[in-house]
Amino acid sequence: MQNTHQTALSHIIQNAKFLSDGCATIFDYAEPAWREYRSAAWYVGQLRAAGFSVEEGSGGMPTAFCAEWSNGAGPIVGMYAEYDAVPANCQAADTICRPRDGLGAHAAGHTDPHSALGMAGLGGLLATKAAMEKHGIQGGLRFTGEPAEKVRGSKPIHAAKGYYDGLAGMLSFHPFYMLPMCNTVRWDTHCGAAYSMIYRFTCLRPEAWGATDGAPIPQSHSDVRAPGANDALVQMYQAGRMLRDSMLPHQGGWSISESIISTGQATADNLPATLAEIQYMMRVPTVEMAERVTAALDRNAEAIAAMTGCEVTRHWVCKSRPGLANHAMAKLVWSGIQDVGAPVWDAAAKDVMREVQKACGMAEMADPILAACEQLVDPQEAEAILRRDLAPSQLNSTSDDYTDMSWHAPTARFYMARPALRGGPYPAWAMNALGGIPATIDPMVQAAAKVLAVSALRILEDDKARGTAMDEFKKRREVTDIPPLCDYEPPLDFAWPEYVETARGRDWHIPRAGT
Repeated sequence: MQNTHQTALSHIIQNAKFLSDGCATIFDYAEPAWREYRSAAWYVGQLRAAGFSVEEGSGGMPTAFCAEWSNGAGPIVGMYAEYDAVPANCQAADTICRPRDGLGAHAAGHTDPHSALGMAGLGGLLATKAAMEKHGIQGGLRFTGEPAEKVRGSKPIHAAKGYYDGLAGMLSFHPFYMLPMCNTVRWDTHCGAAYSMIYRFTCLRPEAWGATDGAPIPQSHSDVRAPGANDALVQMYQAGRMLRDSMLPHQGGWSISESIISTGQATADNLPATLAEIQYMMRVPTVEMAERVTAALDRNAEAIAAMTGCEVTRHWVCKSRPGLANHAMAKLVWSGIQDVGAPVWDAAAKDVMREVQKACGMAEMADPILAACEQLVDPQEAEAILRRDLAPSQLNSTSDDYTDMSWHAPTARFYMARPALRGGPYPAWAMNALGGIPATIDPMVQAAAKVLAVSALRILEDDKARGTAMDEFKKRREVTDIPPLCDYEPPLDFAWPEYVETARGRDWHIPRAGT
């Protein structure tokens, strides 16, 4: 292994406690999409202390940032942090099922966990910088803070506004979440497109819905009045469910999910609700499929608005492109994974895993960890396994918005194993807890940070490897080119779930008394 790589790996080992403490801090903040105020501020503070110049609120997103550092003229490598959490997953870093102190179960918590994803990114970034300084490697580093990944929020916006332009390579890491993508790199089949939007129904003139003669309503409790926004929301939800099988063909691996993001304006009186909002997220292989679903949902919304005496407006949350493969980058990162190896869990970590098994009512196993977590999978072998369940014509599968980066720079998407238990099925809290307990999550953070650092240094130092990746990137763009799809502003002003300050202190927007 090169001396520069050894310097980077030593830096990560020496800063193990810093990375562990940071991971625990972000895990405990557990802030959801578009509301990651503490998490973003923590990263900005650390980056500035490390000598990076930081643009806060990049792309018009208050909880996003873009950090830059240069060691002279040369190639620039991109990495990033995600840090948003998921509502209704408020699990403590403990071996039993319980929410974090002072909060109820409905509050947000880290599932993937982005707390560890971001800390691995920061660890790899700072280790790369240390090696560049010690060995005089010229070039630069760019590190973006990516909020709202769970709604595919920031990366399409950052992409459209040029934050990934000019990079020699982008390194995208994610904790393993599905087999066979564990301790490996994506090869051909990258993630697909994702569209998300909010339909807002407003009932501002309920008296006009049933009027025929323009006469005033004599008795409002006995006259014809509009059903209102709640009825519109319910009908929209039902129509989407009923028509889902007709929106797309029965192939291609797609999904459509929805959530109700506001509480409406319901009262105990018989007045129609004036506001209701429903969000849709579709994950599909192609942009064309996303456009077809959008057209179907638009038709539903307009018809339902007319039936319920409402107006409807559509607001974009994301338009994310499918990914662009780059074999040269995949090979480069795969070499780094082979150098670093899979994460290693010691006896103390496995004791923790057995405690979680016991708390789940499962038999405690001598070796509780999923075997794949401690093994490497060749990217082309993983690709072959992945393709078994996909139609030959399907080029992309599932969705994640790293794909928007892949159209602006040669990009590798790799996965390192987070702790997962043998047997099961296990309740969600168990996986979430293992993603927050230092003994079980730190090995993944360390391994992923090392892969990021050695891969970044290879891009910076190896002119041939860097040039091969860029040549492939340009050739693929000549064959297929999808420009940024983002033609909307960040969707910040909706009733996204968030923490609130109350007379009782910091709480979730659904009070603990309601749990």
